[in-house]
Amino acid sequence: MNTLKERLRADLTTAMKARDELRTSTLRLAISAVKEAEVAGKSAHELTDDEVEKVLTREVRKRREAADAYAGAGRAEQAARERSEGEVLADYLPKQLGDDELAAIVDKVLADGDFAGPKAIGPAMKAVQAIVAGRADGGKVAGLVKARLTA
Repeated sequence: MNTLKERLRADLTTAMKARDELRTSTLRLAISAVKEAEVAGKSAHELTDDEVEKVLTREVRKRREAADAYAGAGRAEQAARERSEGEVLADYLPKQLGDDELAAIVDKVLADGDFAGPKAIGPAMKAVQAIVAGRADGGKVAGLVKARLTA
């Protein structure tokens, strides 16, 4: 069975052979972030595919935030580079849910769980996150849940 970490390493080798500078540097940084996560904490351990996905999701979010910051500062070239790196890493993550799919899941969970009022935001978020698990941005999910429960 091929793990996500093995796939990253194999794709890095392929990118190096193809002299794809963007993909090579992006995958090197991703593998470095995975290694760093493996040794973080009290004891080193091998990450599961789910944990590697969380690391990659965090890296994609960093790229998106950096791209926004660069664009806001008028540095379009660096913003484009960050977006490109984010797209390379997004290829290793599960397909993201569309807005309509996400809204349908949120509505179903809120109805099934009988969540109502602003005090139910935390438990509702936990229930929705359990279903969408890495297939939607947490901020987007939080905004939808909050809007539905405070409306």
